[in-house]
Amino acid sequence: MRRGILYGVGVGPGDPELLTLKAARILREADVIAMPDKGSGEGTAEAIAGAYLAGKERLSCPTPMTRDRKVLEECYAKSADALCALLDAGKTVAFITLGDPTVYSTYIYIHRLVVERGYEAELIPGVPSFCAAAARLGVSLCQGEEKLLIVPASHNVEGWVDLPTNQIYMKAGRKLGELQALLARHGRLEDAMAVSNCGMANEEVWPHFRDMAGDEGYFTVVFSLAGEGN
Repeated sequence: MRRGILYGVGVGPGDPELLTLKAARILREADVIAMPDKGSGEGTAEAIAGAYLAGKERLSCPTPMTRDRKVLEECYAKSADALCALLDAGKTVAFITLGDPTVYSTYIYIHRLVVERGYEAELIPGVPSFCAAAARLGVSLCQGEEKLLIVPASHNVEGWVDLPTNQIYMKAGRKLGELQALLARHGRLEDAMAVSNCGMANEEVWPHFRDMAGDEGYFTVVFSLAGEGN
């Protein structure tokens, strides 16, 4: 029996209309839809791609929100085991992931394990959240000779803020207050902007990041742009 193929499918940031034509085709043709399970029951990627999932066999892959490498590696290995079993059975599997699978995606760790075991796997790009959020704000991320820095806000960002670049801070919801204080100390708060839950029903747009208060959620993208186009 011919082995199946695994596809890591980026479904975009939230708006189902931002799903690419290729992603939609792969989802229609797949035998099984795999999806991350962070334990919160939200199913964001599943909701975005919902129009293409009716009647499909589904596989839930645990991806807990923890920095414990041992726990994560065990979960990734179990998911890889389950995916490889489906591929051995000749099934085509589409693993859906928010945004693009090459940008801070949990899926990529599972993808590498499957490839290392000799299986065929392909990445299907999606619209990254920071591109969609910049479009929502109507700003340019970089132009001409400008440089762009993308930083995970959940980690230490102190060493990056003074670099002469346009800056994007991803997944900033839990670090809102700290990030606001940091940008203020370095003279970058006044021009900073943010979008929370871009393309989702609870989307919020903040032309002035300084006005945000409280926990706006995990999916918050903050922009500190100094370019001439902004």
